Amino acid sequence: MNASDRWRNIEGNTVSSGAFVYPADPILWLCGAVESYGRGQLEDPLFPVEGAGSLNSIMQILWLTMKRERPTVFAMRIPLTIFCLLVSTLLPSVTRAETPVFVITPEDSSITFFVKASMSLKGTFDKWDSTLTLKTTDVESAVLEIKIQAASVDTGSGMKDGKLKSKDFFYVEQNPLITFVSKKLVQTGPNTFEVDGDFTIRGETKSETLTFTMEGERGSGNGTIKGTMAFDRKDYGMTKGIPFIKIADRVEVTVNLKVKRTSGPPVTFKQ
Repeated sequence: MNASDRWRNIEGNTVSSGAFVYPADPILWLCGAVESYGRGQLEDPLFPVEGAGSLNSIMQILWLTMKRERPTVFAMRIPLTIFCLLVSTLLPSVTRAETPVFVITPEDSSITFFVKASMSLKGTFDKWDSTLTLKTTDVESAVLEIKIQAASVDTGSGMKDGKLKSKDFFYVEQNPLITFVSKKLVQTGPNTFEVDGDFTIRGETKSETLTFTMEGERGSGNGTIKGTMAFDRKDYGMTKGIPFIKIADRVEVTVNLKVKRTSGPPVTFKQ
């Protein structure tokens, strides 16, 4: 059903189509439609028209309105429609640029770990993904998420990697992901931060704290998050050891994340 078909079905005060209810007053509906289009909220379910998409649908309705309304009435209401169209052109620059948008590039970043042991026990993860999302320009509104493929652990030793992947440690067969999702970020100094979040490994989730510094020129849109989080492996059910190697309970995870702002305004800091 195209826009013309839906318009012909309008009777009385409102007409329903699926989950949407449209007003019989076409001018008021157009104002709402162009505003939604400006905000990027007008999707195909509203007007699934092939070709130009949602804006094309709005123009179809505008043309049908001109034919339906009495010329004198429509002429009196043209200024309102023009105003709505002008607002729609301004809305993208106002609403879509309210928050900074960042990307974290794994190829320029790293996630490593270290455990004090009688023999070197450190390594990296080759496969992971991370996002940094801000709700406002305030740096403390940031949410950091990290998802690591546990099976991508690399210590440089096949024996150690195999042991870490087993059910005595990561148990990757049942728990393929190691994750960290921040819940609260606090700026503790000009370039230092503390992040409380939910850390999940081996199917166990507990609250842990990541402390990091933000390196880079403020306002440039580019920077590096360098931080460390420490946890007790036994708290997550990793109570066994590795043959012939005496290992400590404390595990340190270090993140080195290259961050780049792709759009939106600069982040504001408290200090």
